[in-house]
Amino acid sequence: MDIGTFRRTVLEWWRGPDRLYRAGRAVHDHLAGAPASCAYAFTLFVTWWTLRGVSDVAGHRLILSASTNLHNMRREPVQVLVASAFWTDGGFPWVIIIGFLTVMAFAERWLGTLRWIMVFACGHAGASMIVVTGIAYAVHHDLIPLHIAVVSDVGSSYGSTAVLAALAYHLRGTPRALWASALLAWFGFAAWHGRTFTDYGHLTALLIGFAVGAVSVALSYRLERARDQRANRPGEAAPVGEETSTGGRSEPTLH
Repeated sequence: MDIGTFRRTVLEWWRGPDRLYRAGRAVHDHLAGAPASCAYAFTLFVTWWTLRGVSDVAGHRLILSASTNLHNMRREPVQVLVASAFWTDGGFPWVIIIGFLTVMAFAERWLGTLRWIMVFACGHAGASMIVVTGIAYAVHHDLIPLHIAVVSDVGSSYGSTAVLAALAYHLRGTPRALWASALLAWFGFAAWHGRTFTDYGHLTALLIGFAVGAVSVALSYRLERARDQRANRPGEAAPVGEETSTGGRSEPTLH
């Protein structure tokens, strides 16, 4: 994505007629193209509502049962890895829900739903497993208190961080370098200053996002080259009237 072209497109859109109608259509199209992000935001609302309807003690037990702490990861790793991403500890998750309906939805529209899920899942699961491995090592060597093994640890921040890292490949040239540098500086400083396992987890998720994003870009380029080569071969042109893309829709191009 070129920043200058994007800016000109936005300005031209804003100067056109029927802004409110077109804005409503744009919001509808934006959310319609990101079903996973919308479903995720709705699920967060449902889990928050569930916590709101139970006692504080029952809510605390629910959060602990879904936490990716050392105790749970040793017993039911797959279950807690999945469950932990859909719960938030605290009040209404305004920022998280808005983030999923805007930034995460934008990323999903670019990556495609399956690739978005892959990047998010790799960041969430990968960072969680690396963090819990570090906690296990620290507990075994008496570097941290034993109660750390049973603390609450839920949320979608690891997966979201990985998606933010992958978004760097949607930019080109200097904007890509600035975006990646800003993310590294932000999460690197947080890890250096805070020095908590969560801070290290965010930095780990960022690096995972960069790696998975790079692999996705490389695979996309390979698929595009293979498709172009098949299209250029004589005698292999698609029949007239036949759609060459699945469902008549083109796949997103990763830059």
